[in-house]
Parts: sequence; C-alpha cells; structure tokens
Amino acid sequence: MTDLKISLIQSDLYWGNIEANLAYFEEKIWAISEEIDLIVLPEMFSTGFTMNVKQLSEPPHFRTFRWMVQMANQKKSVIMGSYIIKEKNSYFNRLYAVYPDGTYRYYDKKHLFALGKEQDFFEPGEEKTIITIKGWKICPLICYDLRFPVWSRLNSNGLDLYEYDVLIYIASWPKMRINAWDTLLSARAIENQSYCVGVNRTGIDGNGLEYLGHSCVYDFLGDRQADLGTSVTTLTTVLSKEGLNLFRSKFPFQKEADPFNFL
Repeated sequence: MTDLKISLIQSDLYWGNIEANLAYFEEKIWAISEEIDLIVLPEMFSTGFTMNVKQLSEPPHFRTFRWMVQMANQKKSVIMGSYIIKEKNSYFNRLYAVYPDGTYRYYDKKHLFALGKEQDFFEPGEEKTIITIKGWKICPLICYDLRFPVWSRLNSNGLDLYEYDVLIYIASWPKMRINAWDTLLSARAIENQSYCVGVNRTGIDGNGLEYLGHSCVYDFLGDRQADLGTSVTTLTTVLSKEGLNLFRSKFPFQKEADPFNFL
C-alpha cells in the first residue's frame, strides 16, 4: 500500500505567452525540493483559457510537450497539465500526463464550455483515460467536466469494482462560480469514494475574467485534506492508500451502484 505524494501548483498565467509560462512553471517545479510522484498544473497552463487556437496551438510532441518530458525526466515525477493541440485540421484541449521515462498518456476534454464558445474552436474528446502511478489508478478530467457526474462516475463494468482511486480536475474556473467548484469537487469525492483533486488558476485573464484559485484535495469522505486558498502557491500532500482501502472495505457502496454503458 504505497502512498502517493502530489504537488499542486496554483498560479496566475501570462496571457497567450507560451515561453513566459513555461519559464515560470519551470521555476515553480524546481522550487519543489521533495521527491514527488505527481505534479499538477492548471488547464491551458501555457496560454490561459483562450480560443486563439490558430496562433497558440501546437502539433503533438512539439515545444510544450518536449518541455513536459524534460521536466518529468529531471524531477523524476509525472507532470500533468493541458494545452492547445492541433491534430490534422482539428484542435483539442488536451491533458498530458508525462512520465519520467518519456512515456505519456493523454485525455481530450469531453465537455466543451458553450458559454465561452469552446465548441466553436475545439473538438470534444470521446473517452476517459485512466493512468497509473505507483499502483494508483487516476482519472484526469478538465474543468467543465466537473459539472457532469455521469462522465466521472465510477463504473466497474463487471471488472475491478473501483475503476480509479483519484479524480483530478485541472481548471480555469472563474470567481463568479467558485462556490460550484468547491461544492462539486467534494460531491465527486463522496459519490465515487475516491480522492478528488482540483487545480485552478488565479489572477485575471485577457478577457477580464478573475480567478480565485481554491485548488483543493478532498478525501474519500468529501472532507478537505489540503486547501491552497486564493494565493499563488505550491502545496504538497500525501494520499493514503491504506486509508482509502480501509474506507472502501468498511463501506462498499460501489457494490450497489447502477451499471451503465456510454452509448
């Protein structure tokens, strides 16, 4: 039962400036002195949440991806964050989880934010991705996905009772709806008997939207284990596999969950 040590980086972003953001987050990552299993960055960490896809997108495995590979290798940690990918003639809000050996998994944001016209510029993802770190099963999702509980619902499909152990949401979630962010992160933890991690940005973006942060780690009871508040900061916390397994064994609610399939 190996614990999982994760670092959450909550920060303002340089609007539309890839080089400045990569340099900034490199400093933040190198400031983490401990050995870390997973380092999590916000949504569109290299640009901010922008629809300027023609100017700011990158092909797969280009500049930002190579930077993530370098950071993962040098820190011996998995690096996770999303940025704008152009693949053929389509654009994706793509989350990468890059391992120290250069291997990776990715997830394309499923639920595109209609109020921000995200669907006019990006293609939606079609399936969830489960990654593994030190035996932990992790389901990474992006921002607006948080509002759709069926997409994140544990689904055993007759196989392993627990599809994942940790939900991670990276986001650009604005101040005006921050109460929903706080509430839904806790709800996702409770209903799935899992840890739930949310990493949000701070500051004001190029569209004038303000972000408060409120990055948090919720345990399997829906209680806050770690809270970054509203400041620009990095926080490291440890997730207990023994605690999670004990809770699930004492309260095996997932056995009564309704089976379902995505059509």
